[in-house]
Amino acid sequence: MPLLADYAITPDVFDVTSYSNEEVCRLHLREIGSVMRTEGLVRDLHDGAWRALFADDGRPWHRRGKELVKKLAMQGRLIRSPRELPAVPVDDRAWCEEALRTHSRRPLTGGIIATGPIKDEYRSESRVARIDRLDGADWWRNRSPSIRLQRRAQDYRRHLSLILRCANSIQFIDPHLDPTIDRYRHVADLLVDAGKRTPAPHIEIHRVCYVGSGRDRSILSVDQIESEFHQALARVLKSVDLQAEVFVWDHFHDRYLISNMVGILLPNGFDTSKDTDVTTWTRLGPCERDGVQREFDDASGRHHLHGKFSIPT
Repeated sequence: MPLLADYAITPDVFDVTSYSNEEVCRLHLREIGSVMRTEGLVRDLHDGAWRALFADDGRPWHRRGKELVKKLAMQGRLIRSPRELPAVPVDDRAWCEEALRTHSRRPLTGGIIATGPIKDEYRSESRVARIDRLDGADWWRNRSPSIRLQRRAQDYRRHLSLILRCANSIQFIDPHLDPTIDRYRHVADLLVDAGKRTPAPHIEIHRVCYVGSGRDRSILSVDQIESEFHQALARVLKSVDLQAEVFVWDHFHDRYLISNMVGILLPNGFDTSKDTDVTTWTRLGPCERDGVQREFDDASGRHHLHGKFSIPT
């Protein structure tokens, strides 16, 4: 399973009358809520009609469920999904059908969460699981805070795809990130994957002011780094309607991808290897992610900022 996954949830999951009592409903909503707020996204089905349901008191929505939908929206974790059925679904089965059709168009990395009666309608669909038996679904049971992957550009793009497509802010933090050299050339492709959407995400790139190490270390001017980044990325960024802000620091070591949705520790950063090297990426907890973000704020004082620039200008 990826470090960030997307899900669909049928409305009956939020309906108190779907459960034996209100407390059982609350407990199940708490379980999925903790996952969605830290490692998940939820598809706002039928072009936002799904979210609009919870503004209407036509059904006995659980208070915790309405709060969860509101928090997901505030955190940017509700991702509007294009309509598939010709009309807005009128019942829970139709909402499940809508979710499955979106899965056919763009596969969910998670699954569809429903109640028992809806799962009974889709017994053969492994992508649909009932909320009281989620551990029976591979896509739920196999969630993990870390993944093993090869240090190849196609693996990076595959595992970062959902983040790059959906995050409102993305920070690439790697002391030696240099898009002019072969092992970092694929960073341009990652930026392309993040572009061509409205509103455009806020993109930051963080690196150090030197190349080499020990006696072979050479200090680069900010102007020199800016020239190289413009040469490698300005045209690419412009083609996908993006702008990136590049920060040049005195020194740091650890590598991360930080977004408003998830933070990931990358031991080898964004560089690739021509060998079959394998690396392990780890998802940060929300507090640790926020801590890294504060560390690379130019007002934090944790590192000395040599300069910053934007591309394209």
